[in-house]
Amino acid sequence: MPGALLAVSDLHISYAENRRIVDGLRPRSDDDWLLVAGDVGEILADIVKTLGALRERFARVIWAPGNHELWTHPSDPVTLRGEERYRELVRRCRDIDVLTPEDDFAVWRGEGGPVTVVPLFLLYDYSWRAPGTHSKAESLRRAYDTGVVCTDEALLHPDPHPDRESWCWSRLAETERRLAAIDPALPTVLVSHWPLRREPTDVLWYPEFAQWCGTDRTAEWHLRHRATVAVYGHLHIPRTTTYDGVRFEEVSLGYPREWGKRNTEPSPLRHILGAAA
Repeated sequence: MPGALLAVSDLHISYAENRRIVDGLRPRSDDDWLLVAGDVGEILADIVKTLGALRERFARVIWAPGNHELWTHPSDPVTLRGEERYRELVRRCRDIDVLTPEDDFAVWRGEGGPVTVVPLFLLYDYSWRAPGTHSKAESLRRAYDTGVVCTDEALLHPDPHPDRESWCWSRLAETERRLAAIDPALPTVLVSHWPLRREPTDVLWYPEFAQWCGTDRTAEWHLRHRATVAVYGHLHIPRTTTYDGVRFEEVSLGYPREWGKRNTEPSPLRHILGAAA
């Protein structure tokens, strides 16, 4: 069978139920690629072990970090913070032949190609504020008042940047530089943990959470950078939407309490390009 470009995110392997599902993920073809759009887990060794196991099964694995990988979790013996933790994840991914946002971008040449596959590490800058608020401070205060506060506020350290939005802006500038160097004749598949546009957050149960989900500065990236598909996770609301004629795929598995409400066992691998099942 010809190969396919598949995607998944938010595996959250700290849950035994999710580990069982991840252990069962298999390609349909020896030529299948897997895009992993963040939140494999929180403990660095477990993240690397899981990505390594997936790399043994799939012809290529391409990873973009989520917020959970960037946490400095009290249970993790690796106490690196911020930029240093991210760089250590990149180094270990290279050891197991998993591509990261710091590596040369791969070109998918199967059905639907050629396209440049671009893993993105972008973060967020609190520009998607809680409804009716007009500043980061006001939006955060609303979140704390309602009890909807992302754990990033305690565990995702921006070192050496002064705050998470500064880290986000630094990542945006570096990523724009690299995107500009892609062959302009090729379309792209953009792979980010956080959605590029705010609209996907409109269906959140708790709209206050949107401030930890992205940035206004990427709202036109799917057009500016010739995206065929934009892949993301983070929201735990797997679905397909279209903006400006571009397909957006939310590819998360999510927590057992979420997918366990469904009547069927989750099949988290989402078809992006290539031979259909």
